[in-house]
Amino acid sequence: MKVLITGGAGFIGSHLADRLLDRGEEVLVIDNYATGRRDNLSPRSNLRVVEGTIADRDLVFRLFEEFKPDCVAHAAASYKDPDNWEEDSRTNTLGSAVVSRASIASNVKRLIYFQTALCYGVKPIEQPVTLRHPIQPGDSSYAISKTAGEQYIALSGSDFISFRLANAYGPRNLSGPLPTFYHRLTNGLKCFVMDTRRDFIYVQDLIDLVIMAVDGRGQKGYYHASSGGDFAIKELFDQTVKTLGIRLKEEVKVRERNPDDTFTILLDPSKTAKDFGWVPNTSLDNGIRSAVEWYREYGVSQTYTHLKNPGEQK
Repeated sequence: MKVLITGGAGFIGSHLADRLLDRGEEVLVIDNYATGRRDNLSPRSNLRVVEGTIADRDLVFRLFEEFKPDCVAHAAASYKDPDNWEEDSRTNTLGSAVVSRASIASNVKRLIYFQTALCYGVKPIEQPVTLRHPIQPGDSSYAISKTAGEQYIALSGSDFISFRLANAYGPRNLSGPLPTFYHRLTNGLKCFVMDTRRDFIYVQDLIDLVIMAVDGRGQKGYYHASSGGDFAIKELFDQTVKTLGIRLKEEVKVRERNPDDTFTILLDPSKTAKDFGWVPNTSLDNGIRSAVEWYREYGVSQTYTHLKNPGEQK
């Protein structure tokens, strides 16, 4: 099988590439390295990596025509700067439109998309959030542009699956609270935690699900990739401290969430479990341990967030 992965040097994309390459598939990666890392992918005989942006229509169409992918996993996303609306719209919206058009032109059998749970807004009207929940992404540039990208993919008429994601974490993840906690704790800097809860999904559990979609499982449309349970961010922090084996001089401060943040994002994964027979099984402590081992080996020099900074930590 030939699989083209946009954002294939990033967190989710690189793990998917590794899994596909391990079973003998041919993989083409497109990445501009805005947030991806060059050391996330090792040279492999069946791997080709092209540096470039998916907003470059000529490049994307040329690569699709040359490679002739059977399946496309569209993992590229702009989320580095929550105030960079232009880049968010260029990559997440225009880029998704370009990838959709190229997929149609190349007769791609399946297009897989990764959507943010913030498409439901920061104040969901139900918990857990079902797939019937209204789409209301107006709280962040990231959510607006990612939702527009999802809608272009649906408009294309292709056989697509859009996975609306809980908070994915694990090795190679540089966004969200876990890498931030690790970076600050290992550099002797103070931390705070937000008074929020999140539904965390370990990256290898997620890749198990994506591989099923690559192989044709699931029906055209939308699915939640989530555990169905949520944890307080302080639980994540405490487990990180425990895994690092350090003793804090004072209790971590818990702050109220920012106006553009949400108390909890708990997604209902029942359709996913039914159609895929998939249930994530990695415990939070094991997932954090695996992530910390990677951070220790490869380092964390910069972390990212798609929400506005809730305040500088000194």
